[in-house]
Amino acid sequence: MKRTFVAFAFFTAISAFGPAGAWAADYKVGDMTIHSPWARATFAMAKTGVAYVTIRNEGNQADRLVAVSADVAKKTGLHESLMEDGVMKMRPAGAVEIPAGGMAMLEPGGYHIMFMGLIAPFKEGESFPLTLVFEKAGRIDVIVDVLKAGSMGDAEMKHAD
Repeated sequence: MKRTFVAFAFFTAISAFGPAGAWAADYKVGDMTIHSPWARATFAMAKTGVAYVTIRNEGNQADRLVAVSADVAKKTGLHESLMEDGVMKMRPAGAVEIPAGGMAMLEPGGYHIMFMGLIAPFKEGESFPLTLVFEKAGRIDVIVDVLKAGSMGDAEMKHAD
């Protein structure tokens, strides 16, 4: 009995205080499911950071992610990276469409959440709050896990499901 309790306590502690992947979570607001928000660690002097998330619309009406906010930077916004005349460019996105029964992937090389004027660098293993605002579903607060610099997301977020 004592050995079982010790093992349970150990695995509970690992889940609560382990690496960022252990905290990966899904969030729900209205018909939107927000899957495992994550960011890349930044270098000590970085002024910008980026976060990514997958949003699934389980409803029968399209919705739009219209705003994002966080206290980790002076300015937070939705941006997109795109190839234009053979040159990779980045620009403000305005809003991100989430089709009915579909999804939007904010991922490296596409739509993303941009943090400009970072208050402090993003450190691997840490996390921070982020607010997402949808046109129809409303607002939701999520926790963004910071993965290693250069991470590609879910590949590094393997955890016990």
